[in-house]
Amino acid sequence: MVNVQALIAIVFFAASLFVARTVMNIYRGKWPGGAGVLIYLRMLLGFLLAGAIVLSFYSFAGIDIISKHL
Repeated sequence: MVNVQALIAIVFFAASLFVARTVMNIYRGKWPGGAGVLIYLRMLLGFLLAGAIVLSFYSFAGIDIISKHL
């Protein structure tokens, strides 16, 4: 289960890279969007990065936190 947890951390990190690229494209004016969309995406980016960091930390430590809370 720790390997699945590490895989989820990698997916969260990849999703955060995609969201960061989306934020920059909206900020530069390449894609449509306003200030509200940018705030929402930046908050989502923070949660994705926090989840990736926490899950990777616990998977490197060998602690399974996913199945304990399900």
